[in-house]
Amino acid sequence: MTTPDAAEEEHQARFDATIARDQRVEPRDWMPEAYRRTLVRQIAQHAHSEIIGMQPEGAWITRAPSLRRKAILFAKVQDEAGHGLYLYSAAETLGADRADLTARLIEGRQKYSSIFNYPTVTFADVGVIGWFVDGAAICNQVPLCRSSYGPYARAMVRICKEESFHQRQGYELLLTMMRGTDAQRAMVQDAVDRWWWPSLMMFGPPDSDSPNSAASMAWKIKRHSNDELRRRFVDMTVPQAEKLGVTLPDPELRWNEESGRYDFGTPDWSELQRVIKGDGPCNAERMARRREAHAEGAWVREAATAHAAKQARRRARRAEAPEGAGV
Repeated sequence: MTTPDAAEEEHQARFDATIARDQRVEPRDWMPEAYRRTLVRQIAQHAHSEIIGMQPEGAWITRAPSLRRKAILFAKVQDEAGHGLYLYSAAETLGADRADLTARLIEGRQKYSSIFNYPTVTFADVGVIGWFVDGAAICNQVPLCRSSYGPYARAMVRICKEESFHQRQGYELLLTMMRGTDAQRAMVQDAVDRWWWPSLMMFGPPDSDSPNSAASMAWKIKRHSNDELRRRFVDMTVPQAEKLGVTLPDPELRWNEESGRYDFGTPDWSELQRVIKGDGPCNAERMARRREAHAEGAWVREAATAHAAKQARRRARRAEAPEGAGV
């Protein structure tokens, strides 16, 4: 007879072998509770970030300078809402409840990306968010398409395709503005100056101060460390900045012949910690708007719940009715 301890060891050995073979863990597979909790935390934070991330650019939909720019921005914000829904669905396969995750966000018990706590001062910010923020997201999220958890990895495939399109949209907007007036070029440079360091902080704290990275990488939930992803982003972005004609605000930024990569300065990690703890420029505004939207949507959730219950009762009556009888 197999004892509970022996069964647990067998499950653990099977899980470890799946990870070692670089295969996917699926919702019905046994998994360590710590693995499940780590996934719920990471996927929930990702989902919250997509939803909160609609706000900085969404504020410019009514003020976009042309119908074309308005349509592009509208489509992008709509995409971000879809990304949030994919990710909440992935979290639900782990036994998480979407309403509970939302409550945790609104009550301040779960986090979202620090980058969305900065203001969009001018329309150039919309382009820089596409270039920097979505570019950083691509660096961070493309490896997640190979995440060890199947539903998360599959959700990321479509998300990354759309994020890549968003990055190109942002860069195209900036190229257009850089071909414009002196004032427009100055606007782009100002936005670059303000968003560069927060974008580098987007990848999280340095590896030495990141409490969750080691376990996530061991389980192959994530494939690269925070610092490695940050370096990849810098290496990708510097040539794009040169092409665009803007200066990245880092006096330490220079090519390193020996390493074949760019050296760059150190972000202000104390600022990251302040923003994470709720003291960023727009933390209060973002959360107030999220709470307001949640309250305003209560009637929709109630109506959807009532409709689902009505449909369930109807299906039950049909199942109980004698064959050939009307319902």
